Amino acid sequence: GAIDTLQPYIDEGTLVVKSGQTTIEQAAIQRWLQETAQQRMENLLTSAYSDGSEIHGVLSPYDGISRGIITALQRAGYETPDFPPVTGQDAEIASIKLINDGYQFSTIFKDTRKLAQEAVSVGIAVLQGEEPQASENSVLDTTTYDNGVFVVPSFLLQSDIVYENNIQELLVDSGYWTEEQVESGVA
Repeated sequence: GAIDTLQPYIDEGTLVVKSGQTTIEQAAIQRWLQETAQQRMENLLTSAYSDGSEIHGVLSPYDGISRGIITALQRAGYETPDFPPVTGQDAEIASIKLINDGYQFSTIFKDTRKLAQEAVSVGIAVLQGEEPQASENSVLDTTTYDNGVFVVPSFLLQSDIVYENNIQELLVDSGYWTEEQVESGVA
């Protein structure tokens, strides 16, 4: 996970987690609720950051959590253009608007149309007694996902990082969202 990548930077002091909360048990947001994420960030702001120091970034695994974090930061007085980078995942339209408006830094986009196509193709192959094959959108991974009993074959699809400067290319030009949806934040 992310902490495996970040831990060396935490250990050497390059990256500081002021709350000290780096385990999944400490940092998880139950049910991934936006309101719970907002409350947690508000608590962090009034405890770990009560000395006036500023947050320089927040790694969030899901856009709904990101929106809660962003609301807490806005209520605490953070504003663009100096808003701390907040990441997300799923390219939810409300978060795409926040990226477009300069509040959310990025989101991970997994094209659900391609994911659905892949799932249907795998399902059809299995139902027909055939071995599922990777498509032009996927790679078959037969080494990474070991559940302790056996390695689970997985079809991996490309994901993209959406920033303000590539919303048009990745989401609008592909037909995933319209310009109107990006502007309004409503699907």
